[in-house]
Amino acid sequence: QVQLVQSGGGLVQPGGSLRLSCAASGFSFSSAFMSWHRQAPGKGPEYISYINPSGGETHYANSVKGRFTISVDNAKNTLYLQMNSLKSEDTAVYYCVRGLAFGPGNLRGQGTQVTVSS
Repeated sequence: QVQLVQSGGGLVQPGGSLRLSCAASGFSFSSAFMSWHRQAPGKGPEYISYINPSGGETHYANSVKGRFTISVDNAKNTLYLQMNSLKSEDTAVYYCVRGLAFGPGNLRGQGTQVTVSS
């Protein structure tokens, strides 16, 4: 079965860290770019970062650059998002996506809530 299963997330204080995981099954990680997106309450989806699992190329949105790190473990077919120096505005549901775009045509995980609050 082709799917992405997310784990991690939760409640963290401002300045804290969290790591999200996204385990892929049913397809080879090296076959497509992988990306992270998020959606805050009442807002549309926001692109965060992508990685080319084959070449290691990465890219980040300005809003998270220097604080978030995307990575992959190809042996485990797992995508990660390490989030440091979290801010209240990072509060959102986070999604991993196969491909670059958050849309109905691309496979995505079930979403995981990240709440940054004191």
